[in-house]
Amino acid sequence: MMGTSRVNNTETVTQPHGSKPRLLDLFCGAGGCSVGYARAGFEVVGVDIKPQKNYPFEFHQADAMTYPLDGFDAIHASPPCQGYSVATPNRLKGTHPNLVASCRERLNEAGIPWVMENVYRAPMRSDFLLCGCHFNLGQLRRKRIFETNWSSMVLRPPCVHTGCAITVAGHGTTASERKLRGRPTTQLERAEVMGIDWMNRDELAQAIPPAYTHYIGNRLMAYLQNNNLLKERTP
Repeated sequence: MMGTSRVNNTETVTQPHGSKPRLLDLFCGAGGCSVGYARAGFEVVGVDIKPQKNYPFEFHQADAMTYPLDGFDAIHASPPCQGYSVATPNRLKGTHPNLVASCRERLNEAGIPWVMENVYRAPMRSDFLLCGCHFNLGQLRRKRIFETNWSSMVLRPPCVHTGCAITVAGHGTTASERKLRGRPTTQLERAEVMGIDWMNRDELAQAIPPAYTHYIGNRLMAYLQNNNLLKERTP
């Protein structure tokens, strides 16, 4: 059985069910992280408490904190970032759930390799600290940290942004970028630097560029293979 999903205007990711390592993407949103892992060779299943009509793979609308974790080779989780983000207005500070600690506990209980992602100020270990400048994503400024239970810290060059950077946050352009650029960035410009063209404005504001998890997914795949951790499945 084959699962085929339209990811952008030129590429279709085809996933043969049962023949690839399975990765569960918790708090998946519209699938930025999922697409990166699919490009690294995983069969991806997404879970989010909200409906995700543009999610490109198998999707289950459910609570990520209670969804069953068995049957997967690895797990990715992106718990809500608003409680840690500098983009959250002061009047809303303290109104968002802080799930990093409880999510980490749940991932550890699963007993398989996992990755957890969040914004730079989240209370997490930064085994991977990634930004758009690491992947030639135009002028994208989108720093994210990734904690794992299988990789020690991977050193990357510091962020270097020349010219006017593009920050994808909230629902538009930051005031400082509007001042430097002389205009707001467009949805098309933000989508292009993210490497995402299947999401609407609100979905894009919450997304992770697939390039980030493609990079991590390649290393996760190698870890699973080198340590004989892939589950045997009947095609």
